[in-house]
Amino acid sequence: MSYNLSVILPEIVISVYVMGALLVAVYTGKDKLGPALVWITSALLAICGLWVAFSTGETHIAFGGMIIDDAFARFAKAVTLFSAAAILLMSEGYMARRGLLRFEYPLLVALASVGMMVMVSAGDLMALYMGLELQSLSVYVIAALRRDSIRSTEAGLKYFVLGSLSSGLLLYGASLTYGFAGTTLFPGIIEAAGAGRIPLGLLFGLVFVAAGMAFKISAAPFHMWTPDVYEGSPTPVTAFFATAPKVAATAMIARVLFDAFGGVVADWQQILAFLSVVSMFLGGIAAIGQRNIKRLMAYSSIAHMGYALMGLAAGTPFGVQSMLVYMVIYVVMNVGTFAFILTMERAGTPVTDIRALNMYSRAEPLRALAMLVLLFSLAGVPPLVGFFAKFYVLSAAVQAGLGWLAVLGVIAAVINAFYYIRIVYYMYFGEEGEGLETQGSPVLWGFLMVSAAAMVLGVVNLFGIEAMAEAAAASLVL
Repeated sequence: MSYNLSVILPEIVISVYVMGALLVAVYTGKDKLGPALVWITSALLAICGLWVAFSTGETHIAFGGMIIDDAFARFAKAVTLFSAAAILLMSEGYMARRGLLRFEYPLLVALASVGMMVMVSAGDLMALYMGLELQSLSVYVIAALRRDSIRSTEAGLKYFVLGSLSSGLLLYGASLTYGFAGTTLFPGIIEAAGAGRIPLGLLFGLVFVAAGMAFKISAAPFHMWTPDVYEGSPTPVTAFFATAPKVAATAMIARVLFDAFGGVVADWQQILAFLSVVSMFLGGIAAIGQRNIKRLMAYSSIAHMGYALMGLAAGTPFGVQSMLVYMVIYVVMNVGTFAFILTMERAGTPVTDIRALNMYSRAEPLRALAMLVLLFSLAGVPPLVGFFAKFYVLSAAVQAGLGWLAVLGVIAAVINAFYYIRIVYYMYFGEEGEGLETQGSPVLWGFLMVSAAAMVLGVVNLFGIEAMAEAAAASLVL
C-alpha cells in the first residue's frame, strides 16, 4: 500500500494551516483576527488552487486506491479552491459590518474546502464519505453563523437534519454495495457490477448512493433544504453554498458513477435523466413566484444542477467534459451575481426584494449593465458564455441518443428565462420608488465587472477551459 503524502500535499497544507490558526486564535485576541484570517485564508486557497491547476503528470493512486490524483480531480479541485477564495474575499466587508467576521468563519470555509478536495479525489466509498462529512459539518456551522437570527439558526438546523438524512441514505447504499461487491474500492465495485448485468442488491446500493449524492447538489426532489437555507444564511455564506460545494458535489457524482459503476451506464443514466428533468422544471417553475432574490437564486441553482446532470446522463467523455465546462461557467456567473446581491442595501440593511431594483439603472448604469449581462448569461441568451454552457450539455445529450432530454432542456430554458428577464425589467423599466444605496465595496465592484466581462469576452475560446475539461474528462472516462 502506497502512502505517498505528496498526492494530498495541498490538503495537508490547508489542514495544518487551519489547526495552527485555531491555536493562535485561542491564545491571542481572537476577535481581532477575523479580517486578517480572511485575507490569509483566501490567499492560501488561491495559491493551492494554482498549485493544483499547474500540477501536471500521470494519474497517481495512494493509500491503497483510496485517493486518486488525476487530471479530473485536479480540475475540480482548482475550480473549488478558486471559487472558495473569491467568496471569502467578497464576504470580508459584508461580514465585518454586521459583526459576523469571527475567526471561525474563514477557517470553516478552509476545512470545507479540504473536505471537497477529498470528495473529488476519493477512490473508495469510505474516503468519499469522510470528505463529504468534513465538508458538510463545516457548512452546517457557517449556515447558522448569525446566532442572534432565528432564520439563520433555522437554516443551520434544517440543513443539519436533512443533511443527516441524506448521509444515512448514502451510507445505506454504501453498505449494500459493500455487501454485494465485497469491497468499497471503486475498481472492485466496477468489477462486481460487471458490464451490463448488475445484481439486484448492487442496483439498490447504486440508487441509494445516487439519492444521497443528489441531495448535496440540491437536485429535485432532494431540494427541500435549499430555498430556506439560502434565505436564512448570511448572504456571503449563501454565495459559498451556490459555488464551491456544487462543483465538488457534481465532480463527486461523476467520480462514483464512472469509476465504480461505469460498466452499467444504462442503469444510472435513467436516474440522472429523471433528476435532470425534475430539477430543470421544478427550479424554473418555482422561481417564477419568488420575490426574495436569495430564494430565487436557490431555485435557479436547482435548475442549473439539472443541466449539469444532463451532461453526466450522457455517460460519455464528452458528457463529462460538458458538465465540467458548465460548472466553471456557472461558478463565474454566480460569483458575479452574488457580488451584486451583496451590494443591495438600504440604510446599511441588506435588501433582498427584487422590486427594490426598480429603475436601478438610473442610479448605477454600469452595475445594472453588468448585472444584465450576468442574468442574460444565466438564462442562456446567445452569444453570451452562458449560452455555450447549455449548448455543451444539450449537445452531449443529443450525441448520447437522449434527444428527448435535450428538447425538455430547451423548454425548461425558456421557462427559466422569465424570472431572470423580470429582474432586468425592474432595473430598467420598473416603477420609481425608494432606491438602494449607490456606494459599494471596490472588491465587490471588481468581481461583478470581471464576471460580466468574462461572459462577453469568453465567447472567443472560453479562456481555454474547453481543452482542460476535455483532458480532465479523458482521465476519468477511460
